[in-house]
Amino acid sequence: MKTTSRRTFLKLAGAAATVAATTAASRASAAAEPSRRKFTIDLNCGMIGVKASLAEAIRWAKQYGFESVAPAVDGLAKLSDSALDELLGQLKSLGLVWGAAGRGFAIRDDDAQFAELLRDTAGWAKAAQRAGVTRAATWISSRHDSLTYLANFRLHVRRLRAIAKVLGDHGLRFGLEYIGPKTSWTAGRHPFIHSMAEMKELIAEINQSNVGFLLDSWHWYTAGETADDLLTLRNEDVVACHLNDAPAGVARDAQIDNRRELPCTTGVIDAKAFLLALVRIGYDGPICAEPFYQPLREMPAEKALETVAAAMRRAVALLD
Repeated sequence: MKTTSRRTFLKLAGAAATVAATTAASRASAAAEPSRRKFTIDLNCGMIGVKASLAEAIRWAKQYGFESVAPAVDGLAKLSDSALDELLGQLKSLGLVWGAAGRGFAIRDDDAQFAELLRDTAGWAKAAQRAGVTRAATWISSRHDSLTYLANFRLHVRRLRAIAKVLGDHGLRFGLEYIGPKTSWTAGRHPFIHSMAEMKELIAEINQSNVGFLLDSWHWYTAGETADDLLTLRNEDVVACHLNDAPAGVARDAQIDNRRELPCTTGVIDAKAFLLALVRIGYDGPICAEPFYQPLREMPAEKALETVAAAMRRAVALLD
């Protein structure tokens, strides 16, 4: 066997190191670059003040370029098997999917009231499962007038764990939304969860695999969070998302929850950073507009839909 000289060996070793370094850099670069978005642009008629039947919402979603539709489970529950099959056929034929179902869950200390809520939730979840809905979400109040943080935390863990089990038994993931504005969590005697970090603690304590986040760019902004905070999450941690903007000329701590703007209107909220982080973690669920914008609610339905669709297109264009 021919012996390799020291000079040749060093030359080969150097070349190998260069190749390895280049490959590693290439992989790191690829990891740093966002992949093609997987999330859907979702139409939630209720959040923009548009009254519509499920069939109308599906038709309008296709007409105005949305990719998913928020399911109104109470409406779905009233449909006969044949009517539901027809509706689901329409959804599929138009290339649309269901978004996330929204629902309020009253987290009260009264055991009898909560038992009634659980029974109602089981029926609601059964109707959602029957229609092929797989995502549900709710919001958590950021204050309480009588319960301290710890007492309220323990109550939410017990109640939300029970709700999560019922939803999980029917194939539903369960997203929880924290409320970020300082004007909200300081409005009661005892502040409660109002940040991503605190919600992580609640979700960990609930300890149910189907529980995750309902993220909202408004609450992310008012909580003073960044893209780095979003990047600590994984796709499986996020159930649903809301997108909006904030009024200009108002300090972050002075923002009021029900006074918002359409996405990409004022530029106060960094929609690009928010969406790019979601793309980077591979989020594959729905994103809908939740602007709480009164002029939108005063528009004719078609004009409101056109306005929201244009705002969402501007937002997605930030990823190009």
